[in-house]
Amino acid sequence: MAGRRRAVGRLIAFGIVTGFVILAIVVVERVVRHPQTDDAVVTADIIGVVPQVSGTITELHVKDNQRVKQGDLLLVVDPRPYEFALQRARAEVAALDGEIEVTERRIEGQRFAVAAARASVQRMEAQLRNATDSLHRLEPLLSREFVTPDKIDQARTARLSAAAGLDEARGKMDQAEKDVGDLEALRAKRDAALAARGKAELDLDFCYVRAQFDALVVNLHTAIGAFVAPGPVPVFSLVDTRAWYVMADYRETEFTHIAPGMEAEVYVLTNPHYRFRGSVQGIGWAVNPEDQPITPGVPQIKRELNWVHIAQRFPVRIRVENPEPPDVFRVGASAVAIIRGWPADRPVATPE
Repeated sequence: MAGRRRAVGRLIAFGIVTGFVILAIVVVERVVRHPQTDDAVVTADIIGVVPQVSGTITELHVKDNQRVKQGDLLLVVDPRPYEFALQRARAEVAALDGEIEVTERRIEGQRFAVAAARASVQRMEAQLRNATDSLHRLEPLLSREFVTPDKIDQARTARLSAAAGLDEARGKMDQAEKDVGDLEALRAKRDAALAARGKAELDLDFCYVRAQFDALVVNLHTAIGAFVAPGPVPVFSLVDTRAWYVMADYRETEFTHIAPGMEAEVYVLTNPHYRFRGSVQGIGWAVNPEDQPITPGVPQIKRELNWVHIAQRFPVRIRVENPEPPDVFRVGASAVAIIRGWPADRPVATPE
């Protein structure tokens, strides 16, 4: 009887040990095939709100931690100086338009005058050449008394008169051509005035700062009356709520089971009762080991002891496919990420 009990005890113990071994194999196989980490944080794209014009805040339409929609008015920089600048730019364009119109009318009336002036120049040049040739023919004949001095004087006078007429004709032609050149200069000035007017309109529009996307207002520490200006320091920041991500640090030894496009399961510790589906967007190509920095400008990730080898961790970026309810997601919140392999249908944001 005692031997039978011992045999049953051995069978039970063997069954328990076998069960533990099988369970251990299943757990290890599952962990290896589906890498999991709790070294993960929730993140999103964040932009600093910096006005593109300087001035005093006259209106502030948001509060810290407020949700805003795309197109919502966030703040207003005093627009009066920019309204005056726009009025001045518009007046400059209008003045140039009037001046161009007057010049065009004058040129239109002078188009035939220009043609006549050119013809007159050509005619006077011909008369000058004839008078010069005539003088050159008569001057040698004076010493032989074939011509009288009066003829020479007449020829010289004709030459001088032709030269004066030519100068006058050229002056008229130059004036007509100058008017055409003035018109081109006025048109160039108008182009510059139009650019200045566009800049003034843009500056006035920049006085009204609006949300470029659905977002959360964070780090708001200002009030009406504060002076703001373009620069590196934002007035406040906006968290882009259109897309949420989890940055999960995985050991380099687990990369054989992680690839972009794979499905992931995410739990956020602000409310771990919700399970979210995500997809791997990419694996970091560069990190700075904590004990041996390589170069600035890349993230610094701690190593992890993996049996006898200290394994380096790399960030894996996971995009959450349907971040609902939205109150669960906060930038910097802790998360747990599990890589489930290539895409498969799974429930999204289902309370457990």
